[in-house]
Amino acid sequence: MGTVGQSEKGLWGRRPQVPAKAAWPCLTGSDARAGGANRTRPRSVQRCIWILLITMTACNSAETGRTTIDSTLAALVPPDATMLAGLRMSDIRGTHIYQKMLAGRHLERLDEFARQTGFDPRRDVRELLVASNGKDSLVAARGTFNVRAFEGMTRSTYKSYTLYTRDRGGVALIDNSTAIAGTLEAVRAALDRRGSGDRTGPAALLARARQIPPENQVWSVSSGFDSLLTGRIPETGNIGNAGRILRSLENTSAAADLRAGLNGYINGQCRTDADAKNLGDAARGLVGLGRLSVPEKQSELLRLWDGIKVDQQQRYVKITVAIPQDLVDKLVDLVGSDPRLHGLPIQSQ
Repeated sequence: MGTVGQSEKGLWGRRPQVPAKAAWPCLTGSDARAGGANRTRPRSVQRCIWILLITMTACNSAETGRTTIDSTLAALVPPDATMLAGLRMSDIRGTHIYQKMLAGRHLERLDEFARQTGFDPRRDVRELLVASNGKDSLVAARGTFNVRAFEGMTRSTYKSYTLYTRDRGGVALIDNSTAIAGTLEAVRAALDRRGSGDRTGPAALLARARQIPPENQVWSVSSGFDSLLTGRIPETGNIGNAGRILRSLENTSAAADLRAGLNGYINGQCRTDADAKNLGDAARGLVGLGRLSVPEKQSELLRLWDGIKVDQQQRYVKITVAIPQDLVDKLVDLVGSDPRLHGLPIQSQ
């Protein structure tokens, strides 16, 4: 993100490598084992590990180079977008983590996305650009699209483009290698902008996204969480407290390199130093609970929590993740073998 990205080197320097030993001053391996075999283990700890693993695939970067964003896709993004995310699916499909986690498996949300839009990011898409203004979302894609994939959807014409619709969603083929999908309002607005020659897009967000190094296959930037979270999380309870903390974020940026394990970071700029401290403390608390939750017989999972570091300086919070490939493999195997996690939206074919 703009200000965070500019301040990043001065505040934190280069991204740390995968740690060889525990590096948490607040909780060591012996601390995590306080209570030994009699310690109560939260039922949801391994589900939490899985959620964290998925979440942090939105987060890593090095310090050099720039991300190239397809100009045709960028021109389709609404200028009022408050969040952008990019996925280079052609590169992601070649990573070990993708082959182990997703190849040959069903993922309910992606399956539903493929059913609703007529194209499958796991097969048809080379590059995805996702945008949201907090109300509507738009997905712009480069790939190979076959009109037969849209059978069963209602076909119509809008501004000389063929539009395929189902319920409140729509898909439009810009050409044989470019498609957009989203709510009907978002798709029509994108076609209107293209027809009028408007190619501006959200200039500030796009500029920040282009500062992310190109070796990252997944990235995102946002100009605040408030509009993205409104109406999506409760106002009360622990979740409500988490929502209030996240709403204090003015800017975020994240990226992920999946080529050798999971290496990542998320940067956040809060409104005040106090907000940043609350966010940093909450993140450290989650890491501490994670360490305390590691079973005696799965002590290697301590390396997961050792690979997550939280830094807070003034209004800025940075979470870095460095998980080696062998531990990623063990986590994926754990998800597949633990019956308590079978409710997660992923299953083998």
